[in-house]
Amino acid sequence: MRDAQRGWVVIAGLGPGDERMVIPEVQEVLAEATDVVGYIPYVERIAPRAGLTLHASDNRVEVDRATQALQMAAEGKRVVVVSSGDPGVFAMASAVFEALEVGSKAQPAWLDLDIRVLPGITAMLAAAAAIGAPLGHDFAAINLSDNLKPWELIERRLQLVGEAGLAMAFYNPRSKSRPHQFARALDVLRAACGSETLITFARDVTKPGQEILTVPLKDARPEMADMRTVVIVGNRDTRRVGPYVYTPRFAPGHQPGHQTGQTPTDKDT
Repeated sequence: MRDAQRGWVVIAGLGPGDERMVIPEVQEVLAEATDVVGYIPYVERIAPRAGLTLHASDNRVEVDRATQALQMAAEGKRVVVVSSGDPGVFAMASAVFEALEVGSKAQPAWLDLDIRVLPGITAMLAAAAAIGAPLGHDFAAINLSDNLKPWELIERRLQLVGEAGLAMAFYNPRSKSRPHQFARALDVLRAACGSETLITFARDVTKPGQEILTVPLKDARPEMADMRTVVIVGNRDTRRVGPYVYTPRFAPGHQPGHQTGQTPTDKDT
C-alpha cells in the first residue's frame, strides 16, 4: 500500500477494452485513489464509489488534464490518470511529464511528488495476439494522426520503415476529420513494402464486436480502417499459416543454423 498521508500520481493503463486485461496493480491503485482523471470514455470505465471523484475531460486537453492531476497530488490527493492500452504508448504518461517539466518551474515542489507509471496491454499487442505473431521480428509503432506532427513527417517515416523491412503497427489510422490521409499511407506502403505484403485490420480488439481482416496491401482499402482499428503491416516475409499470420524471427537470408524446435543461444548475454 502507498502512503495514505501523502499525495501521489499514478498514470495507469486500462488495457484495450476487456476488463480482464487490466493488471492487478492498476486495480489496486484505483481502489486507493481519491481522484481519477482522464478522457471521458476511459473515466466512464471506472466504477463510482464513495470517496472517489471522477474528472472526465475532452481528448485534446492532455496537458491541462495532467497539470490538474499534479496540482491535486500536491494538495495531498491520491490521483490516478487513466489511459486506454498502455499509458506510455501515444498516451498520458508523456503528457504528465511534459506538464511536470513546465509546471515545476513555478512549482518546484512538484519534482518531489510521488509519480509512477503502471503499464497496460496496448491495443497493438492485443491485436497482434489475436492475429498470431505479426510482430515476431523487428517492428515500429506509428501514430498516423497529424495533430502533433506534420503529415509529411508521417509519410517519410512510413517510407523509411517500410524500406528497412520492419513490420509496423498503426494507431489512429483514419478519422472523420482526415479521411483521405490513410489512402495516401497505403500508396506509400505499397511502394515501400510491396503489394503482396500482408496488412491486418483489427477492430474493437478484445471487445464483443472484435473483427480481424487480413489482406495483401494491393487489396487494402481506406474504408477498412477507422479510429477503432489497429492496423498491422508485416514485412515482406510475413506469411499466413492456416488462420494465423506470423513474421519469422530471423532476418531474410540469415536463418539460424539450428534444428526445428531448438532456440539458438546468444553467447553475448
